[in-house]
Amino acid sequence: MSRPAPGRHPFRVPLVIGHRGAAGHRPEHTLASYELAARMGADCIEPDLVSTSDGVLIARHENEISQTTDVAVRPEFADRRRTTVVDGVERTGWFTEDFTLAEMRTLRAVERLPEIRQGNTAFDGRFDVPTLSEILDLRARVSRQLRREVGVYIETKHPTHFAGLGLGLEEPLARALRMRGLDHAAAPVFLQSFELTSLHILALEHAVQVPLVFLVGEQMPYDLMVAGDPRSARDLITRAGLERISPHLVGIGPAKHQVIAPSTDGMPARPTSLVRDAHATGLVVHPYTFRAENAFLPVELRRGSDPGSIGVLTEEIAGHLDLGVDGFFTDQPDIGVRTRDAFLARQRRS
Repeated sequence: MSRPAPGRHPFRVPLVIGHRGAAGHRPEHTLASYELAARMGADCIEPDLVSTSDGVLIARHENEISQTTDVAVRPEFADRRRTTVVDGVERTGWFTEDFTLAEMRTLRAVERLPEIRQGNTAFDGRFDVPTLSEILDLRARVSRQLRREVGVYIETKHPTHFAGLGLGLEEPLARALRMRGLDHAAAPVFLQSFELTSLHILALEHAVQVPLVFLVGEQMPYDLMVAGDPRSARDLITRAGLERISPHLVGIGPAKHQVIAPSTDGMPARPTSLVRDAHATGLVVHPYTFRAENAFLPVELRRGSDPGSIGVLTEEIAGHLDLGVDGFFTDQPDIGVRTRDAFLARQRRS
C-alpha cells in the first residue's frame, strides 16, 4: 500500500491542530471546545476516542473519567468505581467500558486542570460527553459556516486494551468515516495512535485511505510490549527506527521535547535531528503539545510565578516552526494560528 500524500489535504501548512479542541479555553473534548478551536482558525480538531460498554465511540482523553466528568460525585455510579489494569498500569476510578452510552449521557464534563485553568471551571457541568458521530456532524456544520474545510485528527486511545475487551476501536471508526464519505486520500481527516498495531489494523484490515500518523511518547508502546517487541520509543525515532516504520504512515507525532531538547543544567535548549531524520524518510512531523500556561513552558518563557499565568508560547512554537515541523498540536489555537501566520508572512518576505 502506498503512502498517502498529506499535501492533498485542504489545509494550510504548517497545520494548527486544536488539541482536544481549544482546551485552554473550554473543558477538553466537548463540542464547545471543538467548535471554538475551529472558529479560532484551527485547521483540525483533535478528538481522542474510547468506547462505551455498548461499543459506541466517545471522546475522552482517558477511559478513566473521574478527572474529566462529574462521575465521582454521582451517587448512582458509586459502585462502578474499581481498580483495573490499563496498558500494564494499575488504575482506580470509573472507566468508560463500564458505562452504556445512555449512562454516559447523564454525566457532565468538567475541567481536567482546575488549579491551572480556573477560568474553564466556569463551564463545569454545562457540556456532555460527545460521540464520534456528533463530532463529525459538528465538523461538517462548522465547515459550511466558516466556508473552509475543518479537519478532524482522530486518536485511537488504548486500542489494545479495548480490543481485549471485545470493544475494538478501529472497525467502528472506519465505518463512521465511510458513512460520511470521509475515507479517501483527500478527506479532511488524519488518524493517529500511540500503537502501531492500531494503525496497521486501520490500514490493512479496514483499508482506510486517510493519512495515518504514529504518536511517539516516552514509554514503550503497549502493543509492542504485549507482542514482546524489544523496541523502545527511543528506538522508534532513530533514523533506522523511522525507516522501519510501516510504509502506509505519513508522519509521526512526537512530544515537543523530542524535537527541541529543553535547557538543563545551564545548557541551552538544543534541536535534535528528529525533524531532519523524519523528513529524510518521507514522514511529516506534528509535535505535541504546545500550551500557554507557565506550568507547561520552558523556564525561560515563563512570566511570573503562578503556574496558571500565560507565558510566551509564541516563541516556543516559532522555534519549532523554524526547524521545519509540518504542524503542531496546541491547547490555545488562537495563539497557534497567529504564530503560524506570522511565520508564513516572514517566509514570504524573505
